[in-house]
Amino acid sequence: MRIAISIGDLNGIGAEVILKTFSEHTILNRCTPVIYASQKSMSWWRKHLQLESFNFNSIPSIDKAIAKQINVVEVWNEDLEITPGKELPVTGKYAIKSFEAACKDVAAGKADAIVTAPISKKNVKSNEFPYSGHTEYLAKLFGGNEALMMMVSDTLRVGLATVHIPVQEISQNLTIEKVSRKIDLLAQSLRKDFAIETPKIAVLGVNPHAGEGGTIGQEEKTILIPAIQKAKDKKIMTFGPYSSDGFFGNASYKQFDAVLAMYHDQGLIPFKTLAFDSGVNYSAGLSIVRTSPDHGTAFDIAGKNEADESSFRSAVFAAIDIARNRQAYAEMTANPLKRNQMKIERAGGVA
Repeated sequence: MRIAISIGDLNGIGAEVILKTFSEHTILNRCTPVIYASQKSMSWWRKHLQLESFNFNSIPSIDKAIAKQINVVEVWNEDLEITPGKELPVTGKYAIKSFEAACKDVAAGKADAIVTAPISKKNVKSNEFPYSGHTEYLAKLFGGNEALMMMVSDTLRVGLATVHIPVQEISQNLTIEKVSRKIDLLAQSLRKDFAIETPKIAVLGVNPHAGEGGTIGQEEKTILIPAIQKAKDKKIMTFGPYSSDGFFGNASYKQFDAVLAMYHDQGLIPFKTLAFDSGVNYSAGLSIVRTSPDHGTAFDIAGKNEADESSFRSAVFAAIDIARNRQAYAEMTANPLKRNQMKIERAGGVA
């Protein structure tokens, strides 16, 4: 599989985790990475980190990518001063160039998935990028303005009903229709992207103690319970709303295939506590496959050779697995006879 990789902010840890990931050459047995940057910038980081095992082909376009080798598409060839740890608008400009070039090739079907290294939202906004992050741009391009931000690990999957908005705006951004759509997207993704035929979903409340029957807020009664009922009417196994502190405190998440949180920190704080090193950010509900590590640019450690590449490596493997699951799902749903055959083979029987 060809995996398109955007470089992120070159003054952050994106390039470092990319180089460290692909310096372990066994990963090349599973994919062909295509990094969107420049030969000069990748050579600078290789020298700075002293990663001589990171050897790459500089190519003009993805069409020239060599299978099972590291390829770098020349998105720009001008000199760019790299100063690790400095949050500068200029690196935001090149992060956008890399990301848009990668998206273009994925949209054209020239890559099977995209993995994005972290960007600085402040830097890309200063370059008139009219989105608050990767997810919002991808939703516009590949999701008809609809996408679901998911955090994924081996033990936990968390979807977010709202994403990058101020806390004071959370409640007014929750409606029965919006929560219903997010449950639908989550259920569809679990079936199509994670091969879970009958997913079981938990929905978290927005107020403390899930509203205490309406004594601590009305959103559970007026929005969440009706949305959960709509999901049940569609035969989606949906339960809640649960108080998030008790839900994670007593490990109830282990009883579900995924959790829908109402806002960013409600979902990401427990997720990163449980799976920071191996967690993956996945954009569900898109026509393409996109993953990223679950951390940011980490300017405070950039260039110090301290960044842990585990999450980025997990993002690459997740992209491969999800793309393959989608292919299998498309084949099964297109051919009912083949689907029955696969069920028999999984059960160890003979058709």
